[in-house]
Amino acid sequence: MPHDIHAKLSSLTISAQKVRLVVDLVRGKNAVQAMEILRFAPQSAAVPVGKLLASAVANAEENFGVSRDDLFVAKIFADEAPTRKWRRFGARGRFKPILRRTSHVTVVLREREAA
Repeated sequence: MPHDIHAKLSSLTISAQKVRLVVDLVRGKNAVQAMEILRFAPQSAAVPVGKLLASAVANAEENFGVSRDDLFVAKIFADEAPTRKWRRFGARGRFKPILRRTSHVTVVLREREAA
């Protein structure tokens, strides 16, 4: 029975819309291959997502004794987290709202069954 290995990153200060572009690159890939993809991805969200994936792989090796070569990214998704609302004052006494969006990222690794 293969284990599901979870890792979660809460309150990442990048919007979920931007993180999803990076997350979609690695869904369904081998864990080692996914870490290499994230290492060379130009987006700024690739760095924290890469760290999260590395943490999930380390959890699998330490807690379940699973080799990193047998793991693949079963699920990975980015949800919206609370938005901080700021305001900047504009011309003629108006103010412009600024929405600082954050996101929660979750990764689930699974062991590949031997054929």
